[in-house]
Amino acid sequence: MFEKFVRNERENALLELASKHRAELKENATRIDEEARIPDSIIASMKSSGFTKLPIPEEFGGNGLSLYELVLIQEELGKGEGAGALSVGWHFGILKDLYDRRPWDHDTYEELCRAVLDGALINRAQTEEETGDPTRGGLPATMATEVEGGYQLTGRKTFTTLSPHLDKVIVKATLNGVPADFLVTMNQKGVSLEQTWDVLGMRGTRSDDLILKDVFVTSDSLLEIYDKERKTTSLPPAWLLHIPAVYLGIAESAREEAVKFVTTYQPNSLDIPLKDVPHIQDKFGRISLALLSARHFLFSVADQWDRYPEERMNMQGQLFAAKTQAVKAAMEAVDLSMRIVGGRSLMKKNQLERLYRDVRAGLHNPPSDELTLQVLAMKQF
Repeated sequence: MFEKFVRNERENALLELASKHRAELKENATRIDEEARIPDSIIASMKSSGFTKLPIPEEFGGNGLSLYELVLIQEELGKGEGAGALSVGWHFGILKDLYDRRPWDHDTYEELCRAVLDGALINRAQTEEETGDPTRGGLPATMATEVEGGYQLTGRKTFTTLSPHLDKVIVKATLNGVPADFLVTMNQKGVSLEQTWDVLGMRGTRSDDLILKDVFVTSDSLLEIYDKERKTTSLPPAWLLHIPAVYLGIAESAREEAVKFVTTYQPNSLDIPLKDVPHIQDKFGRISLALLSARHFLFSVADQWDRYPEERMNMQGQLFAAKTQAVKAAMEAVDLSMRIVGGRSLMKKNQLERLYRDVRAGLHNPPSDELTLQVLAMKQF
């Protein structure tokens, strides 16, 4: 159990549930990549098993997922297929963030939790062409205007992950000169998707553009205002650890492919098994070193978040560094796995070709390496 970073029976049960859905993703990995979409059947299965409601508080009928548990199940999903894992991870992560911070009115939060228990999927819509990475603090070009009974939203959001399956989305818009979050239902009048997602890797996330054209939302749909007080009192985004966990899962899958290759292929130029060749063993050793270091770092930071809530405000540097180290290790592991397999790893029929494309996307998921280094540097002064 220790090798799986499982510490108790609850975590073992969660891992077994995640393993069920990992198998479904793995079985459909090629299809997800080619069609750039997660099959409806997989989403339905996750809802039916109760998987999508795990982060909901126990008081409302969920499991109250801890950050450590989130990392555990996301890594397992990532072993099956990265895009599907990352997509569901945004749903998980946002619910985890709301669980930890409780920034909304109690009734609004409970209503969302009830909707998720009934099968709703949620994500944020923050990124825009004009502002780039939302973690850098740019003012949204999407505008919210006060009207009678509520607000009217107009704008375009990019990278709306899981877009075909979403029921609700948290839209960041500019209201009276400051950013604010609004809860929007996807079937509302004026809400549409434009299929712009045509990318190298993580194709199945289906992160299309969200179009908002004079969308009316009621006054209670205003969830949160990003004023000066929020900047100084809000917790760092620990929920983003769902991202590096997925990339470690992708790396583990790449290692498995390399192991399969050296145990099933024997060139006639060698008189010893391929797995016993010194330079092959060296590469496997480097893979293990990179992944062991990153996993222990990632799970340790998640465990500290759970165990020491009074220290959470001081953990931004650790959280960001864990993501940077995990993605770096994952890319190294995939690269080395491809070196072990050789040129055939570039073929479309080889799973490593897809894993190579998917793992590169980690560089562009938040937080960026540049922001991580800036945060770590400022901690020294």
